[in-house]
Amino acid sequence: MSLAAPLAIAPPRAAAPPYEAAPIVLALLAFALCAFSPAVLNDGDTWSHVATGNWILDHRAVPHVDPFTFSFAGAPWTAHEWLSEVLLALAWRGAGWGGVTLITGAAAGAAMYLLMRRVARDLTGPALVVVAALAFALLAPSFLARPHMLAFPILALWSEALLDAREKNRAPPLALAALMALWANLHGGFAFGLALIALFAAEALWEAPAEARLNVFRDWVLFGLVSLGAALLTPFGVEGLLFPLKLLDVAALAQINEWQPEDFAHPNAMEFALLALIGLALVKPVRLAPMRVLLLVGLIHMSLQHIRHEMLLATIAPMLLAKPIANALDAHAPSVRLAPKLIAGALALAALLMGARLALPIARGDSATSPKRALEAVPAALRDKPMLNSYAFGGYFIFEGLRPFIDGRADMFGDAFLGAYSRLLGGDAESVEDVLKRHDIAWTIFAPGQKIVARLDHEPGWKRLYADKFAVVHVRDDAAR
Repeated sequence: MSLAAPLAIAPPRAAAPPYEAAPIVLALLAFALCAFSPAVLNDGDTWSHVATGNWILDHRAVPHVDPFTFSFAGAPWTAHEWLSEVLLALAWRGAGWGGVTLITGAAAGAAMYLLMRRVARDLTGPALVVVAALAFALLAPSFLARPHMLAFPILALWSEALLDAREKNRAPPLALAALMALWANLHGGFAFGLALIALFAAEALWEAPAEARLNVFRDWVLFGLVSLGAALLTPFGVEGLLFPLKLLDVAALAQINEWQPEDFAHPNAMEFALLALIGLALVKPVRLAPMRVLLLVGLIHMSLQHIRHEMLLATIAPMLLAKPIANALDAHAPSVRLAPKLIAGALALAALLMGARLALPIARGDSATSPKRALEAVPAALRDKPMLNSYAFGGYFIFEGLRPFIDGRADMFGDAFLGAYSRLLGGDAESVEDVLKRHDIAWTIFAPGQKIVARLDHEPGWKRLYADKFAVVHVRDDAAR
């Protein structure tokens, strides 16, 4: 009788299984969004990433100097995302732009599954739905066909592995360092992965009994050193390891959208996530260990400072907060295993989505990053002559085999060059005339709203050749002769 009563009153543990599908649902949603949303191909750097991958495949080598622009031809360049670019190029060669969206979607889906699998291990019910929705909303703007997406599953898997190691009160297995070697060749975000080792090692050392601290210190330091060594296993060695730090020193990055601070002029996912976290903390005691509070606050600071870091926050914060939220709301997840039918159904749906994507080839036309018609209006004999172009168009021109003046590799150009270019875009007469003469510019192509367009309209010896809503082409009078 004493055993039967609680069973009659307590809700059955089988009530939670509907939420077990959350990781698969989010994974499929991410995959579908990347496969079919035109916005995934909106970034101008996608063109140059595929072109770089093609160059590597054709030359069977990773470039160490710039092979693309005429203004920086032969200048040192750290192609730190070379492996991602090869994968994007292979996808493009195999299935066109549909292949590029599919490999992006596969990476997004895998990462979402890993992230939500970890969260659903601790959290269930409406709280899980809210956390999943906020994480997805924060991540969705980052779903672009670029190297950071191919490294996204590595970020999720690495973070999960470090958290699991802490839960088991031991250092991560040394074999995990192989993941760091892969990450370092995919994207510069590997540096954050190394920083996570230091933070979790400090937490382990802080919480360890006095008699065990020496062993804890030894194990985590060993793992850190092996991971650091793995990060050196790139074509660039020490230079590749230091690249993320050098990139942060480029002040001109502040002019690029993803490196700008979050704007709260209009409601957005970041605002909703912060308000939800503040509201929960005011109502329920959400408790985190001091080091994890430091990590969470640091991630929020990074996200407010640079929009691109919201991806880190949306990946790691749910893993950190799942168990504390479950404790606060008594929303602990039951131990369940995914039903084989659910897995089979998800794989079948993914296959159908893939087939639909491949059956509907993507034809890319004019856009804010690919002025196709404007380029077609430029005579073939003129295209090989020095051009002056919009920053956003550089990747497209590289893909088309032209040698632009500038493209999206801000790290290679540096602050001095980018500062001069910014003055030129502003229509500064001295800057415009200096660049036109010093580089023997034969033609220019810029977006209609850029101030330099009006300046070129009045520049002696220059005339408009073509204009549409995406681009305006000017040509030097004697260049087409």
